[in-house]
Amino acid sequence: MTVAVVGGGPAGLMAAERLAGAGVPVDLYDAMPSVGRKFLLAGKGGLNLTHSEPAGRFVERYGPHGAAVGAWLARCDAQGVRDWAQGLGIATFVGTSGRVFPADMKAAPLLRAWLHRLRTAGVRLHMRHRWTGWTDDGQLRLEAPGGTVALRPAATVLALGGASWPRLGSDGAWVPLLAARGVALVPLQPANCGFDVAATPRAPAGGGWSAHFAERFAGQPFKSVALRCADGAGGWFVRKGEFVATATGIEGSLVYAASRLLREQIARDGRARLWLDLLPDRTPEQVLAACRHPRGARSLSSHLKSRLALDGIKLALLHELLAPGSLHDPAALAGAIKALPVLLAAPRPVAEAISTAGGVALAALDEHLMLQALPGVFCAGEMLDWEAPTGGYLLTACLASGVAAAEGVLRYLGR
Repeated sequence: MTVAVVGGGPAGLMAAERLAGAGVPVDLYDAMPSVGRKFLLAGKGGLNLTHSEPAGRFVERYGPHGAAVGAWLARCDAQGVRDWAQGLGIATFVGTSGRVFPADMKAAPLLRAWLHRLRTAGVRLHMRHRWTGWTDDGQLRLEAPGGTVALRPAATVLALGGASWPRLGSDGAWVPLLAARGVALVPLQPANCGFDVAATPRAPAGGGWSAHFAERFAGQPFKSVALRCADGAGGWFVRKGEFVATATGIEGSLVYAASRLLREQIARDGRARLWLDLLPDRTPEQVLAACRHPRGARSLSSHLKSRLALDGIKLALLHELLAPGSLHDPAALAGAIKALPVLLAAPRPVAEAISTAGGVALAALDEHLMLQALPGVFCAGEMLDWEAPTGGYLLTACLASGVAAAEGVLRYLGR
């Protein structure tokens, strides 16, 4: 009664752990030479395991998919993730932002401890085994260094990831395989992604920043700004944070937080518009007073730096996006500093995104994450149609979905 888990990311590893813990023999297959590659990359600057905010607010981060993801989180929530890490000998702490990290900030020690637990529990790992669908008689088919492998497990958990960072294994190659079997799919799209800006007054031809702005400021951060965009429901999304200018547009945590709304607006209208408050800690009246203050012989740049501490990339963005007349009109300039419109042309390609939206439609699964079109085949992780902002929400839901899929397999097997 062996179960096959296909995919060695967090969702697949967690499913394997829970199944093995229930005494079920597990074979785990992955196309890469080792498991957890994207997990290790995510931990390069500090592994954000989960978030400490209240459960209700936590679930809201999953937007329209909150109800479905909430059912997974009921099996493994933020505290559950911390307890699980502690059980592996990895202490955690809550950072100033509320995000939860391992005490040493590193992903590798946690992954090593996790793999040791899996091997001790009897999970067999098969690397360089790429899943290629099913044989004509319904066996699971994988391509391995020694040739084609066909097997008929008692149940299968697919945890194949989305299509972001394909060099690490998540390449979306599973999409046509499931589509051919009648599984309903939502097109894969970039989530937690950057965006290209549309044409600016200084670069009106093909869109994007002017050569001057791109060369001078690509890679530099916008710190302490606020972003506002339509929330698609008649209201506004407003958040303070920071992001980075790229050679063609913008990316970073503040942009990622709004990426679903911006992506949907582009799909609907062809463009997306956001507004930046470059000085969110100053009132509109303070900014207007400073802009109206006589500057004498000083240049505009010197005046804004002196009166508002506005310089560097923020000042450059005003020059990039405003017509000369607006720069020298105090009221227009003050308005732009507090609400500078930025027009976005397109999200960056899915291969560059941190995560993926779209995938296996949630309606194609039963409540135990089994494919209705393929009894005995369960899905988990990022290959499902849900998304979340960065901040620990992605990893927590992937782990939780692995638990949910494993419980579904145990129920299917009568265990």
